Amino acid sequence: MKVVVAIDSLKGSLTSMEAGGAVRRGILKVRPDTEVIVKPLADGGEGTTEALVEGLGGEMIQVEVHGPLETQVQASYGFIRETGTAVMEMAAAAGIILVGKDKRPLDATTYGVGEMIRDAVNRGCRNFIIGIGGSATNDGGTGMLEALGYEFLDEKDRPVGLGAKVLKNIVRVRTDRVMPELKECRFQIVCDVTNPLCGTNGATWIYGPQKGVTESLRDDLDQALGSFAEVTKVCTGTDFAQAEGAGAAGGLGFAFLSYLKGELKPGIELVLEVIKMEEAMEGADLVFTGEGRLDEQTAMGKAPTGIGKLAKKHGAKVVALAGCIDDGAEKCNEEGIDAYFPILRRILTLDEAMKSEVAAENMEKTAEQVFRLAVAMR
Repeated sequence: MKVVVAIDSLKGSLTSMEAGGAVRRGILKVRPDTEVIVKPLADGGEGTTEALVEGLGGEMIQVEVHGPLETQVQASYGFIRETGTAVMEMAAAAGIILVGKDKRPLDATTYGVGEMIRDAVNRGCRNFIIGIGGSATNDGGTGMLEALGYEFLDEKDRPVGLGAKVLKNIVRVRTDRVMPELKECRFQIVCDVTNPLCGTNGATWIYGPQKGVTESLRDDLDQALGSFAEVTKVCTGTDFAQAEGAGAAGGLGFAFLSYLKGELKPGIELVLEVIKMEEAMEGADLVFTGEGRLDEQTAMGKAPTGIGKLAKKHGAKVVALAGCIDDGAEKCNEEGIDAYFPILRRILTLDEAMKSEVAAENMEKTAEQVFRLAVAMR
């Protein structure tokens, strides 16, 4: 038999690969000759970088960059040397979590994101996977682009500076100092939102309030992004202002599309592509997936149901294992998961159940019993 294992992390207990390894041990106790492929899994949100780096044999790089406001921050990103791939979260350099209560949407910048990219390029990376959720910024990605060598100039050919407050002053873009290596780079962007850059469904109206944008600022900032989009059209010959995801991260999605030829993809879709899950599924008889809590939200496009749908495409049966099962989990049966099981085997406190050694043992023994049934039914 061929079995593929791809389980999302059980946050606070097991990483994706630790959970997958536990399932693998349970399977091999039943039939040591079983072909078992373990893949990392995440849906593009929190924990994606760590899952991919661990699963693909990478390392974490620490770099000091500009934070969203005046202070420097220690940011980290994943570096997979073998494929020259960098795995990043823009929030590591420009996340709203870094500003706390000091939300200043006019000043916040994505400059540090560009510094992370520059560092990775200098290490030899030419493939980038970047999550752009959780930003503190509304600068249209201009900060990131400035760190990469783009220059945004006013009507007197002077640099405009950083932050959303200067967008309205941009009339020209100078590109002669842009890193030449960027032409060799591929940017795959994890983006699960579909908002355009401007308008009542755009970056400023929808996501601005959580970053400190008030009603008195909203229209001016929205118009400034629109003005920047017009300047960009002249500079690049492209028009992505209405593209799905252009409004993500205060317009960072627009910057990737317009200046770096980025590809915006839903998180689970991109992760499955990166880990070559389609290839792994070929000829599989059984697939194990799961996450910490299986519920109605799981059925709405999260990682386990992404695995379930892909497995069905290849004719495999799918079992999900979870730390707990909540109301609405039955909807997962409509999304490619044939059956699901909680891994708890006896009454435990939450603290006891979340201990990594306990969770691993529970995962292993539950997988063993499920696989015994699968073998008996063949």
